Amino acid sequence: MANKLADKGINLVITYHTNKTEADKVIAEVETKGVKAVALALDVSKVDTFKQFGTELRTVMVNTFGSDKLDFLVNNAGIGLGTPIGATELEVFETLSDIHFKAPVFLTQEILPILNDGGGIVNISSGLARFTAPGYSVYGSMKAGIEHYTRYLASELGIRQIRANCVAPGAIETDFGGGAVRDNADYNKMIADGTALGRAGLPDDIGDVVAFLCTDESRWINGQRIEVSGGTHL
Repeated sequence: MANKLADKGINLVITYHTNKTEADKVIAEVETKGVKAVALALDVSKVDTFKQFGTELRTVMVNTFGSDKLDFLVNNAGIGLGTPIGATELEVFETLSDIHFKAPVFLTQEILPILNDGGGIVNISSGLARFTAPGYSVYGSMKAGIEHYTRYLASELGIRQIRANCVAPGAIETDFGGGAVRDNADYNKMIADGTALGRAGLPDDIGDVVAFLCTDESRWINGQRIEVSGGTHL
């Protein structure tokens, strides 16, 4: 996503959980494209830190970009935890809720005062909000919740000409879920066999769509769920 946004000349603030080294690599890579970028630490599971993060964000933005205003917010942080029905531990439920639902709601709330009118919000959902897979009832339900919340954002923020949309990826070859889609050949083949276009997704498949939603070309797309899964489980 960061690289695709940089390709469109959009300056960036990215966040990372603990791996500053990898975040700095992303910053160095996008800066070769001629944009300014900065990486900030953020643990989205800790909502009580968002106000402090907002203060730090404003300061860093003024120092880096000469402005404390943002054009777009992409809520992308997530984890994969399997939790079978009938055996869901409260701690797992709360972790999934904190990261996949509470965080986008309250981080968006923190960012709204510095989000430019006419800007946009992109929330990342999942194909699992449409179809099912064993063990993902809580995860998929949280993603379905954020999709509905996105429609509320689009409705209530329309007065400020702020658009809000959801991108719902299918299985993507990343570190997510321990890198299973990318590194497990049998699992990758199972995904490919269930996808109309015959392969698992790649990061650029999602990055291109998110970047598009952060341009004027998508100005009339609002309140939508866009599944980017290659046609999984049609």
